[in-house]
Amino acid sequence: MKRLKARDDTKAFEDSLSAEPAVQYRLRLFVAGNTPRSARAIRNIRAICEDMLQGRYNLEVVDIYQHPEQIKPEQIVVIPTLVKEQPLPLRKMIGDLSNKERVLIGLDIVHHRISSKLQENEHVT
Repeated sequence: MKRLKARDDTKAFEDSLSAEPAVQYRLRLFVAGNTPRSARAIRNIRAICEDMLQGRYNLEVVDIYQHPEQIKPEQIVVIPTLVKEQPLPLRKMIGDLSNKERVLIGLDIVHHRISSKLQENEHVT
């Protein structure tokens, strides 16, 4: 019975994703040169975008050493920082973006309620 419910929840989730209009994401990732943490953040967000947003995103990587003038208007205080400009609301996430679930929730790709439900179903075998 639990296995059937997990399959139904997964099908409902996939159906809700396919019913949503194709939203274009505009993302800016602020990094500090070629540090290991910056490189991880770039690698992680590119993988997430390619996996979840194929063709529906614009990712701009801003090196604050090369473009320090962009820090102040964006109010960047921690590096790396990912700024989701579109779709609204504007969101900022800090760190190397290695926690995929948190990034997906922060980008509103997966809503927290659905994410919690999926996490519960991972334990059902």
